[in-house]
Amino acid sequence: MDFDVAVLGGGPGGYSAAIRAAQLGARVVCIEKDATLGGTCLNVGCIPTKAWVQTAHAIHDAEETFAKLGVNVGVPQLDFAQSNVWKAGVVAGLTSGVAGLLKANGVEWVKGKGTFTSATTIQVEGGETVTFKSAIIATGAFPVKPPIPGLDSPRCVDSTGLLGQTEVPGRLVILGGGIIGSEFASIFDRFDSEVTIIEMLPRLIPAEDDDAAKELEKQFKKRGISLQLGKQCTKVEDTGSELVVHFGDGETVKADLMLVAVGRAPLVEGLGLEAAGVTYDRRKGIATDDHRRTSVANIYAVGDVAGVWQLAHTAFREGEVAAENATGHPATIEPGVAVPRPIYTNPEIAGVGLTETQAKERYGAENVAVGVFPLAANARAAMMNDTTGWVKSIHETKYGELLGLVMVGPHVTDLIEVGVVALDAEATVETIADGIAPHPTLSEAIKEAGLVALGRAIHLPPKRKK
Repeated sequence: MDFDVAVLGGGPGGYSAAIRAAQLGARVVCIEKDATLGGTCLNVGCIPTKAWVQTAHAIHDAEETFAKLGVNVGVPQLDFAQSNVWKAGVVAGLTSGVAGLLKANGVEWVKGKGTFTSATTIQVEGGETVTFKSAIIATGAFPVKPPIPGLDSPRCVDSTGLLGQTEVPGRLVILGGGIIGSEFASIFDRFDSEVTIIEMLPRLIPAEDDDAAKELEKQFKKRGISLQLGKQCTKVEDTGSELVVHFGDGETVKADLMLVAVGRAPLVEGLGLEAAGVTYDRRKGIATDDHRRTSVANIYAVGDVAGVWQLAHTAFREGEVAAENATGHPATIEPGVAVPRPIYTNPEIAGVGLTETQAKERYGAENVAVGVFPLAANARAAMMNDTTGWVKSIHETKYGELLGLVMVGPHVTDLIEVGVVALDAEATVETIADGIAPHPTLSEAIKEAGLVALGRAIHLPPKRKK
């Protein structure tokens, strides 16, 4: 089996690379060990998780909004079996869609585990040897399990295990307050689980804007989610009927199930990278340049395995860039590119560019201006009965260049694309503030935040002079 481009892995980075290479006229094979395409994202990550998010949103609306809007439906009851049917249907539709896209673009899909045997060959387990001119590695990442006694209990699961549950746990302990842990906490609180988050750092979502983390913590506490921040889990005991989770200074909490969500590591072992001559780090993944090229000139790496961003949407773009370079069309993706950071909690959180702290550290606090517009002053949010949150605009004051946007509230994971385009275009805060936003919409809050940052707020009272 001889190809121009061999793609190892059929997730977002892999299948987008395969399709782009085929568009450019290459003969392409995509080698995937799992029974379906789509990788972690489509099968046991982004897509099934967000399908549950929609179920949680529906419960929230039924509990808190419908009656206020004049829609009486009674007390909502979760049919978890049906929510799982819905989740599985969404996954099946999208994974089969990817298979259809590969076929439509003339990409050959080879099922089986692929291992490099040289810099130009991959051996497929139980199959043939694939030879290639260029290869693109897109094998993704896997959940990390820290060396804590007792985590080998079947009641301690990773995100894949939690997504496979057929019953809602009465008590759920989540180890890790990052994006994955916070999203599942938000979901299962709506599913009526008693949720506890144990996080060794002093705040949730440590990589996000400080104010966004504070807002999420505030809302979680209001909902009754127990936050054990700045505390380490030391031991887990499985009594046979429940878990006893030890943390902090002799504290314990009982649970029916524990989600371990402390991060993911690049899937680099068992790929035969040594035989291909590709250098890698077990913790950091495969090092690449801006062209996504590895230490071997004809082999590229994209997505989680390459260790830059562990996000499906960055993997899509990296896959395209790698495919273009692999087929002789020079392209780059720079580390400073505007990458959106969506978090599907309730309230949703989204950011792009620098956080307020990062901007002040880089430019100096005296050279940075920030404007925050609360959704309580936004007409569309009021109509939706969902005014929790705000939009924060961050810019430097010499030229007015927009440095970042951070949002908390309904649909902000959709709205953040405005910030992506603005930052990629090196727009100024005046561009945002002087633009005409449709009314009444949530997107007006982006413009309004820019106006606040410039001291020109229209829909907020003026600040009192000291």
